[in-house]
Amino acid sequence: MRNVFVYCELEENTVVDVSLELLTKGKDLAQQLNCKLEAIVIGSSLENIGEQIFKYGADVIHVADDKRLSPYLTLPHTSIVNNILEEFDPQVVLFGASSIGRDIAPRVASALRCGLTADCTSLIIGDHYVKKTDTTYKDLLYQIRPAFGGNIIATIINPDMHPQMATVREGVMKMEVFDESYKGELKQVDVSKCVSDTDFVVEIIERHIEKSKVNIKGASIVIAGGYGVGSKENFKLLFELADVLGAEVGGSRAAIDAGLIEHDRQIGQTGTTVRPKLYIACGISGAVQHRVGMDQSAMIVSINTDEHAPIGKIADYNIKGDVAAVIPQLIKFYKKNSK
Repeated sequence: MRNVFVYCELEENTVVDVSLELLTKGKDLAQQLNCKLEAIVIGSSLENIGEQIFKYGADVIHVADDKRLSPYLTLPHTSIVNNILEEFDPQVVLFGASSIGRDIAPRVASALRCGLTADCTSLIIGDHYVKKTDTTYKDLLYQIRPAFGGNIIATIINPDMHPQMATVREGVMKMEVFDESYKGELKQVDVSKCVSDTDFVVEIIERHIEKSKVNIKGASIVIAGGYGVGSKENFKLLFELADVLGAEVGGSRAAIDAGLIEHDRQIGQTGTTVRPKLYIACGISGAVQHRVGMDQSAMIVSINTDEHAPIGKIADYNIKGDVAAVIPQLIKFYKKNSK
């Protein structure tokens, strides 16, 4: 039986959120396919890695533990993943659409001569019928993602080659513990058989990582502004409301491109995916590439002068009006009612 594999990224020996999200989704896919969920972890000093991963439903963890493998290096990590996948021939392989995932996944797909769909927003198991050949393909991975600049949602399948591979951006899938007491099997990978000396021709002399100053993903309330906010001065109103509500401020790509707000606050297909309890969309039209980054919010409030804007179709509440007029009223009445 071909299984579902997830490549787990590490940062200071901690499995990153996007990999835990993929383990959650991978377990769901594995249960639908009636197969096992397997994880690949590559790094050094990984004695306790099972404590982080098994509770997300992993049945097997392939551990490549070698002091030369941390931090991430393209060539040895790719060689190890290629060896594991060639040996175990999985049905589905998932990578995070991070800088590391976007580096290693295409290399693996090229080596295995299989397809790869990038930046998926949904993964579903289903069948596909080809009328021309009267052929039904069973249990395919439907890889769903925005296409043509976000104007359509494309469903991509790969019926003739295995494994079926996809990358998924952080925040798109839910992260849920399967069972705190769940235990699987740890398989140690013989690193010496997977890599060669030439895989280590690149050496990391010094490594610097700048921590993000903004935590939009973890905020329970997000106030997001679009091009319709109009100016940086008007964006200051969003920050004032955020201070009152204890929220974070984000922006659409149009607002970022217009220079109204900094890039690390971008929400959407090419930015951050958020799932807050409350999402207040200010002057945002609601193009599909923005909606895929916030449509899982528990409650959505839209403030817009255009009552027919696409964002209104997914909003729980629509306020018709100018942001510069509505936001000060929200601040005023919230302060009044919270006394």
